[in-house]
Amino acid sequence: MFEITVKTDFSSAHNLRGYNGKCEEIHGHNFKVSVTVSGEKLDDIGLVIDFKILKEKANKIISRLDHKYLNNLSEFTKINPSSENIAKYIFKEMDKELKGENAKIKRVVVWESDSSCATYYED
Repeated sequence: MFEITVKTDFSSAHNLRGYNGKCEEIHGHNFKVSVTVSGEKLDDIGLVIDFKILKEKANKIISRLDHKYLNNLSEFTKINPSSENIAKYIFKEMDKELKGENAKIKRVVVWESDSSCATYYED
């Protein structure tokens, strides 16, 4: 099994509804995101998927979040735009983007600061 990872980032604002503390107020983050995919076999030139293609697919999803107030997006009107839920959203969208590719989404990690991140994956 092979795994490859690309990293990207976005900036946005959010607040956590029902949170008893500072994060209930609107605030922003410079989020960093890593997307890891896996594949059992390589293509004819020895790749699971081209890094460029993988990054383009990730950035297509990230562009929907960049410089947005996340709470206003339809994906987060009923659930909090927490790092956990953002990671799950990106994972599910990457799963759709990878249909027909040799690669399968493995995990998404969303860093909201240099010392705090959330990871989403499915067994």
